Amino acid sequence: MVIHLAGGAKGDDLAAGHLVSAALTTDVRHLILISVIGADIMPINYFRTKLAAEEAVKTSGVPYTIIRVAQVHDFVRGALGVLTKSPLIPVPSGLRLEPVSAETVAQELVARALGEPSQRVPDLAGPEILDAHQLVAHFQRARALNTWTVPVRLPGAAGRAYRRGDNLAGQPVQRRGETWKEYPESVFPQDVND
Repeated sequence: MVIHLAGGAKGDDLAAGHLVSAALTTDVRHLILISVIGADIMPINYFRTKLAAEEAVKTSGVPYTIIRVAQVHDFVRGALGVLTKSPLIPVPSGLRLEPVSAETVAQELVARALGEPSQRVPDLAGPEILDAHQLVAHFQRARALNTWTVPVRLPGAAGRAYRRGDNLAGQPVQRRGETWKEYPESVFPQDVND
């Protein structure tokens, strides 16, 4: 059994292809690939490479499980950390996320690794869907930031896709784990004011 966790802003399709080639020369009986929710519809290169990685695994002949996952809390926190360095925070209107804890993702991967290949399984997302304003507002409170927000409209096809919710889990979906509000409290306990 092999779990493919590698991935980045680009090249995940190539890495998956190399992994599939290696799996075909050995006795891999279960290849697990973590992907991203919306891989098949979001008009962004990162999502396209995730879909290409899925296709490489699906067509390989190696028994597989593919699980699409929402943005993990750490990723969202990192993005917000960059945005909140300025006293004026741009908040994309219409952008919604369903952040999931890394622990929840790890538990799901272990459960899948202990099971049989299942091909494409239900998406995994956090227990709530939050708009960007809610995410930023809680982050500001948790970090005791004295900053202002300004709504911005994401342009182009990507902006339209986010406003439609193409990045959100469809059905079937597994929703579980700690909420976004619980996450910053565990990471920044000394900074929480609410």
